[in-house]
Amino acid sequence: ARDLIDRGVTSPGRLACIGGSNGGLLVGNMLTREGARLFGAVVCQVPLLDMQRYHKLLAGASWMAEYGDPDDAEEWKFVRTFSPYHRLHDECLREGSDWRCPQVLFTTSTKDDRVHPGHARKMVRRLLDDVPADKAPKVLYWENIEGGHGGAADNKQRAYMWALTYSFLWQ
Repeated sequence: ARDLIDRGVTSPGRLACIGGSNGGLLVGNMLTREGARLFGAVVCQVPLLDMQRYHKLLAGASWMAEYGDPDDAEEWKFVRTFSPYHRLHDECLREGSDWRCPQVLFTTSTKDDRVHPGHARKMVRRLLDDVPADKAPKVLYWENIEGGHGGAADNKQRAYMWALTYSFLWQ
């Protein structure tokens, strides 16, 4: 993203990133690290965002070898550095921070059997409750009550989800 901006190919206001599942963790980190400095919009789908509790929800315990054990104080010290939910308070909202949230759409599925929809729900709630409106001007959320980890149960729902996503990005 930075290279595209530096070479004049695009500007932050015209650049977006999108990712789901583990890619949602990556996008959540882009959101809480670079924010609007690099992106005009972010789409975070069925994301893993609260790295302190991920291992207690659904399939999360099976990822501990990959991410670390947040119940171990030494490992949590590291895991916290890439937990978007915690980075909001630790970094983005600390005094003197110039961080701004780009327009963001979170999508999830109530019936996701891998990444609990609570990750997206909590992150949206934190953005709406704790971040001043001028620093997070557009925070949107959509939860499909069916579907699964892919966010949709059938092609009609998948089409709706992507139409919603592309409508958001077109703005």
